[in-house]
Amino acid sequence: MKRVLLPPALALLSLSACTSVDTTRRPAAPAEPVVSAPSDPHSYANTSAFRTRHLALDLRVDFKQRALDGRVVLELERLDPAADTLVLDTRGLNIQAVEAGVDGTGYTPVHFDLDEPDPILGSALRIFAPPPANRVRIEYSTRPEASGLQWLDPEQTAGKTHPFLFTQSQAIHARSWIPLQDTPLVRATYEARIRTPEGLLAVMSAENEIAAAADGARTGDYRFRMPQPIPSYLIALAVGDLRFQPMSARTGVYAEPSVVARAAQEFEDTEAMMKRCEAIFGPYRWGRYDLLILPPSFPYGGMENPRLTFVTPTVITGDKGLVSLIAHELAHSWSGNLVTNATWADFWLNEGFTNHLTYRIMEEIYGPGRGAQERALGANDLKATLARLERDADKTLMPDLVGRDPDDGVTDVPYERGALFLAYLESKFGRPAFDAFLRSWFDSHAFQSVTTAQFLAYLERELLLERPAVVSSAQIDAWLRSPLMPADTVWPQSDAFAQVDAARNAWLEGTQPAANLDTAQWSVRQWQYFLDNMPPLSPAQMKALDETFGLSKTRNAVIAARWFRLVARDAYAPAYPAMEQHLQTIGRMLLITPVYRELAQRPEGLALAQRIFREARNGYHPIARDSVRKTLSAAAKKS
Repeated sequence: MKRVLLPPALALLSLSACTSVDTTRRPAAPAEPVVSAPSDPHSYANTSAFRTRHLALDLRVDFKQRALDGRVVLELERLDPAADTLVLDTRGLNIQAVEAGVDGTGYTPVHFDLDEPDPILGSALRIFAPPPANRVRIEYSTRPEASGLQWLDPEQTAGKTHPFLFTQSQAIHARSWIPLQDTPLVRATYEARIRTPEGLLAVMSAENEIAAAADGARTGDYRFRMPQPIPSYLIALAVGDLRFQPMSARTGVYAEPSVVARAAQEFEDTEAMMKRCEAIFGPYRWGRYDLLILPPSFPYGGMENPRLTFVTPTVITGDKGLVSLIAHELAHSWSGNLVTNATWADFWLNEGFTNHLTYRIMEEIYGPGRGAQERALGANDLKATLARLERDADKTLMPDLVGRDPDDGVTDVPYERGALFLAYLESKFGRPAFDAFLRSWFDSHAFQSVTTAQFLAYLERELLLERPAVVSSAQIDAWLRSPLMPADTVWPQSDAFAQVDAARNAWLEGTQPAANLDTAQWSVRQWQYFLDNMPPLSPAQMKALDETFGLSKTRNAVIAARWFRLVARDAYAPAYPAMEQHLQTIGRMLLITPVYRELAQRPEGLALAQRIFREARNGYHPIARDSVRKTLSAAAKKS
């Protein structure tokens, strides 16, 4: 516990007597309606008393110490005029000083307490902020092990010359690099001054001006502004040897020099995707939409940080086979960023909506066949996930995450079951009516954080009241709360996958050698489906697949991950060196955790997985590291 003591009477006197001003006052962010849901169980913040409306960051990036140090100013709206204590979320921060002030005045030191840490939630920071205080300034620094930061050595980057830093704030990791109200209930604008070593480019989920970036590279001094209010998990920063290449007047790519041209070519359809989204779901409200291609250790496929999506390099395949990820992150500009889940138990409102929009975009840009493949593969993943999950509540769209890490709720269920629920509603009301409903949902709830109850009330008012016989409350409840999929679920199908089934069956039955299978025109998604639905194989069968198709040598990390999952499952030792190389060089959880999970099913495989993890773990992001650790720990307990 760390304490700074100032007599309360002196603090009150000091707050009212301050006269200096050292921070420019920004216009207040638009206030969203106070959500009538219970307080967020994953935040200590007393949001019924205070709401952050603006943050001002001033941070120095220290690669040698692997730390950010500086200050943050929080501008507050008082919802309880009598409240005298502001509670913020932190995790592992070094809090050096706290001051409070009033608009038009300076600051004075105030008393604060930093609670003992909880392993999931971190530590509550309790700040004495009596009326009329409505802003606090906190001097602090991060620690090298901060869960929301990854510090990369030069050899972990594409260029091998400069270090790299990136943040990952979702779900509750912003508190590991900023003391703040770390809950999606609260939306705030922000500004930032970031000081870096000269020659390195800083970018944020904010207005990134190309001319200003050039100046910053010479001085190591960058300034940013995010004028739209966003939840804390969308505050993002990256620093590295980056270049920029435009793709259209409002889209472009940031990446390391050796990657930027390939990325721009791969994702050149981004502007077309934006136009289709706008035509169906309403205007894009964020100005620019740029992509940042991160090193391979990034733990997710993408992160929808507004104005600047963070992207894994594993989706750059040269054939646009995995650009649905870009469609997904772009769709978050409406579902998630514009209209946000109020708590992490409402996560499907972010991801189920976004998957629904993603499939529409892929269908609009690349045709119904491509859309059908994406939908069917997602449904296939959902079936596998439902079979694996042990808690019934985790199979529903209303999971109980109290006392648990919200990252535990990141499964295929909110994504794919949520998308199937919306597709079900679309089938009942018709696409034109449902498209209009979604557009009105985004327009009427723009820049708000919402609950499932609010969505259901809106659905009732806008669609169900006019056509009450179309969908019953019992049917909706089954989609939301039953661990079983509803009996009338329509599982997506793809003709392209039917062809794959026929080829796989012919090979398994011995009527068609692997070399004679007609796979030349298969898409990445067809290869995924081919491997995902493969029964247990003999060593001879595994050898035939590997020698015929070069699966252990493929440069497509998504196909490789599917193959190495089979290698782990069927204990195909000749491919172990390639599998280990895959696990050592990629940090995207979707591509490594399933391989570790399969390895851990057998005692000898578990020992191998533990050894590989010990050697690879320092190259993983803290979130990925924790995911693999939990997977192996659970397997060890069962063995």
